[in-house]
Amino acid sequence: MNTGLLILRLVLGIAIAAHGSQKLVGWFGGPGLKGFASYLESIGFRPGIRYALAGGLTELLSGLLVALGLGGPIGPALLMSVMLVATATVHRGHGFFASTNGVELPILYIGGAVALAFLGAGQYSLDYLLGLDAVFPQMASLIALVLGALAAVGNLAARDVSKTAIKQS
Repeated sequence: MNTGLLILRLVLGIAIAAHGSQKLVGWFGGPGLKGFASYLESIGFRPGIRYALAGGLTELLSGLLVALGLGGPIGPALLMSVMLVATATVHRGHGFFASTNGVELPILYIGGAVALAFLGAGQYSLDYLLGLDAVFPQMASLIALVLGALAAVGNLAARDVSKTAIKQS
């Protein structure tokens, strides 16, 4: 079980942290902060730079927390939150599969994040090493995930779709 949790944490965490670095500094072929901000403006997130910083930092931070197994359900809740926004804005209306920019990838991230929030980081984690694993009971996981979902809804509600370059169905 602990080895499985470690593998899941590393795969999800490193992948989402890499996504964040694409958006923040343009690593791995990403658009960088200005390019990401411009894209976000085009889909109604204004000011784009603020949303780009928030989105990129959330992806990077959640990825690092998940990979390290630090902060209990906080990293998974942040990961879930940013992927809910991506699902509703970027991937919705494109079908299921990633090959058509569908919801497949963000749903996999969300599923892994929710599972980790409830399962915990396992013995091969900083939480375990620091004795913090007992600090996060199941109720804390539920609360963190609900707060993450509410944060996503708040971001979506703040979005101005009246002047978007890309209309969502």
